[in-house]
Amino acid sequence: MPGPTRTDRSMDATVVVTRDRRIEDRTNLWFVHPVGRFLLPYFVARGVSANSVSVGGLMLGALAAGAFAQWATSSPLVWVGLILALGWLVADGLDGMIARATGTAGPAGRLFDGLCDHGTFVVIYVLLATSVGTVTAWFLACSAGACHVLQANLYEGERTRFHRRRDGLAGETSGAGRNIVVQAYDRLSSSVDRHGGALTSLFANAPDRSVADAYIRQAQRPLRLMSLLSANMRVYTVFVACLLKAPALFWWFELGPLTGILIVGVAWRNHIDAKFVGTAQAGTSIAANPANTA
Repeated sequence: MPGPTRTDRSMDATVVVTRDRRIEDRTNLWFVHPVGRFLLPYFVARGVSANSVSVGGLMLGALAAGAFAQWATSSPLVWVGLILALGWLVADGLDGMIARATGTAGPAGRLFDGLCDHGTFVVIYVLLATSVGTVTAWFLACSAGACHVLQANLYEGERTRFHRRRDGLAGETSGAGRNIVVQAYDRLSSSVDRHGGALTSLFANAPDRSVADAYIRQAQRPLRLMSLLSANMRVYTVFVACLLKAPALFWWFELGPLTGILIVGVAWRNHIDAKFVGTAQAGTSIAANPANTA
């Protein structure tokens, strides 16, 4: 079932959605979000803004990167890095909760939050590459960083579309009034959505929610797979890699397995979209025959 109502900082400021538990990383459900909800009243009561929490999260992430960078000499500091990184994950969820509670969500906050999130990993890549100190390490770090930006952007786009389609909203947000950086970010995330317009028309012309519900039952499966692209998985991977005194494993994991998960997940979701559109064009009842879209 969907989770608590929230305003997603990755959507328009006026759009209130529910975080769908079916596609969430399990550690978000069990730890990160509960801690964030516990801290929320304290931060709101003291007037702490969402952007301030984003900056605080960036600082925690930078400290975690510094601790991870001691992998060669101190395993205890690697554990400290994990604790600090978990604090950053909590902050990364808490800033969106504060934005909802205070009515301050919007494109600018979304961009700032994304920059802070990427900034955390930039520091991790730089400090780990410096700690290894080879040209190969720098090449791997830069390559993995480029993959990370692409993976994270496309994954967030997939999540946004899933929630909007589940709630019967427009296929894409309007670009009016948003700065060029946010528009470019959105264009990249929507570049792999081959059937968005057809699906929007299909849902809009449906007599009830049965079509959208049938679609969501199928689309949640590739989204659950792509939840492995979340920041949570990257934190756990860099922790394990540093604990094993092989930080390059983190970069290879991003370059190989995570890229593969993105490709498979997007192709799977596009396959489901094509099946739904094709079934509708053939005049078959999707709601009555959901197996046709599997």
